[in-house]
Amino acid sequence: MDDAYLAELMRRDSPDELWDIYDEAGNKTGRVQRRGDPLTGGDCHLCVHVWIMRPDGSYLLTRRAPEKSCAGLWECTGGSALAGEDSLRAALREAREETGLCLEPERAEYVFRFSGAHYHCDVWRFVRDFKESDIVLQPGETCDFQLARPEDIRRLVAAGQFLDFEDVERILGLSE
Repeated sequence: MDDAYLAELMRRDSPDELWDIYDEAGNKTGRVQRRGDPLTGGDCHLCVHVWIMRPDGSYLLTRRAPEKSCAGLWECTGGSALAGEDSLRAALREAREETGLCLEPERAEYVFRFSGAHYHCDVWRFVRDFKESDIVLQPGETCDFQLARPEDIRRLVAAGQFLDFEDVERILGLSE
């Protein structure tokens, strides 16, 4: 997919969403931009990945809704930070929106940051006990969920059924 097509998909998904703009080093620039408007130069936005693990070592995965890009792929919870949000607040909000789970900030474990051409992505892990009946999927974002052990996630990755994420082993290694 080219950048213009991805930008249009993002604009269509959340046309009123505003992002803080960061520089390549991860510092806020003081500027805000509408989601889907092209980022230029060294401009970046902040996103989060939220890995929710039950005490038994299984992770909550969600499946991307049919109307989303990369439809049908499995992933951890995640998304973009909104203007004014820090990384942890974005992680808590995304988890609540996409799964219905209220996570406790004091149980957050910041794992690492990775960056791409126009983003910085903070990876968080939470250990939380929950029942499957606690999960409430967000229409238009998620269409299914599963609890997966690290070996299950590796099988999904190998089969091309997991959203491309190069550091998945770094996360899975924390629970083994």
